[in-house]
Amino acid sequence: MIIREFDPWRSGRCTCGVKYSLNPYTGCDHCCLYCYITAYIKDAFICRPKPDLIKKIERELKRIDRNKVISMANSSDPYPQMERDLKLMRKVLSLFIEQEIKFQIVTKSDIVARDIDLLKKAKCCVAVTITTMDEFAAKNLEPGAPSPQKRVDALRKLKDNGIPVSVRIDPVIPGLTDPLRVLDEVTFVDHVTASTIKLRPDAMKRMSKRFPDVTKQLQSFCTEKVGNALYLPEKMRFELLGILGKRCHEYGISFGSCREGYKSERSCDGTHLVG
Repeated sequence: MIIREFDPWRSGRCTCGVKYSLNPYTGCDHCCLYCYITAYIKDAFICRPKPDLIKKIERELKRIDRNKVISMANSSDPYPQMERDLKLMRKVLSLFIEQEIKFQIVTKSDIVARDIDLLKKAKCCVAVTITTMDEFAAKNLEPGAPSPQKRVDALRKLKDNGIPVSVRIDPVIPGLTDPLRVLDEVTFVDHVTASTIKLRPDAMKRMSKRFPDVTKQLQSFCTEKVGNALYLPEKMRFELLGILGKRCHEYGISFGSCREGYKSERSCDGTHLVG
C-alpha cells in the first residue's frame, strides 16, 4: 500500500487527527542534517519516484475513507528537484481533484507554487516548512532545499490565490534557529505548526560535522529519550513553544505543535484548513 494511515511511530505523542499519508517519491534530495528518514529508508537522500504511482493511487482510492485528509508527504518531499521535469504531482493533484479527495501538501520547495492553477480547484491546504531565515544556517542545515526567501515567496503566492496556507517552523534548534524571525516573515499565514529538535544518532553525527558547538550543547540539553530520539527537557520545550504561540496569538494566527505533548489549537498540523 502507498496510501497508509498516518502515525509511523505509534508513539502516543502524535496529536494529528486521523489522516492518511502518501509519499509520491521515495527519499528526499533536500538532505537536511536533522532528517529522521535516514533511520528507516535506504539511500534516504537519493530521491526516486514511486513506480506505477498513479495506477496504485487509483486502485487504493477505492478503499479509503473520503472524509479523511491525505497528507503529502511525511517521509519525503512531494516537490523534489526532479518534479520540475516529471510533473508527477500535477498528475496526482488532477486525480485528487477529479475524485474530490481532501489533501494537505507538506513541502520545503517553492515548486509547489507552480501548481496554483490546480490547487485553486482542490479541497486542500499547503504547509511549507521554514526552519530559519538565516541563509547561511539554511544552506548548511538543508543543503538541497530552496532558500528560505523562496519558500516565503511561494507561501505568499499561494495565499494571494486563495489557498489556505500554514508554515511549519520545524525543527526549532536552540542556539541555531530563530523561530520568531521566521514567524515575523509570514504573518499572512493561517496557521503555524512548530516542533523542537529531536536528535537521533545518525542525525546527530551529521549535525556535529557542520555545527559542532551547537550539537555539543544540544547533547547536554537533550536528556529525555522517546524511542530512538532525544528530546529537549519538557520545561525548555514548553517555554520555546509558549513564546512562539504567544506571538502567533498577537498576529491572530492559530498555533499547533508536533509530537511535543503541548497544546494545539484547531489542529496540530493545520489540516483543519482543508475545505
